[in-house]
Amino acid sequence: MHRFFVSPAQIGNLITITGSDVNHITRVLRLKTGDEIIVADGTGWEYLAELTVTDPERVEAVIKEKFLSHQEPPLDVYLLQGLTKGEKMDLIIQKCTEIGIKKIIPVQMERTVLKLTEEKAEKRRERWKRISFEAAKQCQRSKVPEIMPVCEFSEAINQLPQATVIIMPWEEEKGYGLKQFFKTVSSITAPVALIIGPEGGISPKEEAYAAQQGAVKVSLGPRILRTETAGLVALTIIMYELGDLGGNTIGQS
Repeated sequence: MHRFFVSPAQIGNLITITGSDVNHITRVLRLKTGDEIIVADGTGWEYLAELTVTDPERVEAVIKEKFLSHQEPPLDVYLLQGLTKGEKMDLIIQKCTEIGIKKIIPVQMERTVLKLTEEKAEKRRERWKRISFEAAKQCQRSKVPEIMPVCEFSEAINQLPQATVIIMPWEEEKGYGLKQFFKTVSSITAPVALIIGPEGGISPKEEAYAAQQGAVKVSLGPRILRTETAGLVALTIIMYELGDLGGNTIGQS
């Protein structure tokens, strides 16, 4: 069944669908009055709705059923991603959305090659928000991950909620791996933040600051992973161990 996102303000007695989705419903999918769709409001609620108006200018649907989504992982994971060159950020945001990320904070780090003005950073952010939106719709999530404004490293860490478990894959860490970390925890209910450096890696100054804030330094293995690979690998492992990736969560069999 086709799925669409709307804001909570578009849901009342009827669901009103606007923007590019109108063209997609009427001209691409050629849905008609009486067809059913799934609508998500971005807060975790989903609606089974029946189309009542399918004009080229507007689409409306009547709610037949309202239910909480089961598409969202039980664990909130934030990605603090050092800015990357080219289109690597596009890939990172798309795939992390599919895996189940909650929030992505693009970070201007000491070894970041890409330097963005405030105007360019905001344009990139709008692009990344569109990529996350489309990825969330494609993989049938009920919430679109939040893409925060580009910020400095210390500011990114200070945005995290209290009690956040901060995990920092670091190429200089040789003795303590992510596998060992999960052997020491049976469950985590607090948010998890994942720090991934840019192409040049995390600087010693940034490593020291993160450690002062309680970050756990871990190795992802003996091979050096590219920045666009490291985050995806670490997030996948975290979601497998503590989330719902693989079909089960901790405490379930």
